Amino acid sequence: MSLVKRTTADNWLPSIFDDMFKTDWLGGTSNVNNIGVSIPAVNIKESDDNFSVEVAAPGKTKEDFDIELDNDVLTISSEEKKEKKDEENGKFTRREFSYSTFKRAFSLPEFIDNTKISASYENGVLLITLPKKEEAKVQAKRMIEIS
Repeated sequence: MSLVKRTTADNWLPSIFDDMFKTDWLGGTSNVNNIGVSIPAVNIKESDDNFSVEVAAPGKTKEDFDIELDNDVLTISSEEKKEKKDEENGKFTRREFSYSTFKRAFSLPEFIDNTKISASYENGVLLITLPKKEEAKVQAKRMIEIS
């Protein structure tokens, strides 16, 4: 029995799967594709009292976002249309359009207090705070007396 050396040409199967999972299905290979859909990066942190969802969305205002809660699914979306016009003697010399949109949805666990969800936008980061219900919070350690 001998060892067989494989070349990259022989190793085609893993690259097919790598390409399939690295490419977004809307046509790009990054977080922005060629039809104007941009998917912002998201960080989710858990503390004893809540979850924090941070959405990186620089250059937007708080009015650009829609945050919706429906059947324990939190949906964050934004749609932005821009039109820049330069006119010379009543005729367009240049006209540029811009359109960008995104939508992210997250299923919330049952121990989130849906009535106390809050959001803020500062320095290009949308912060959504998802407080836990009291029964889901970590309880302090206590000693139980034996009678």
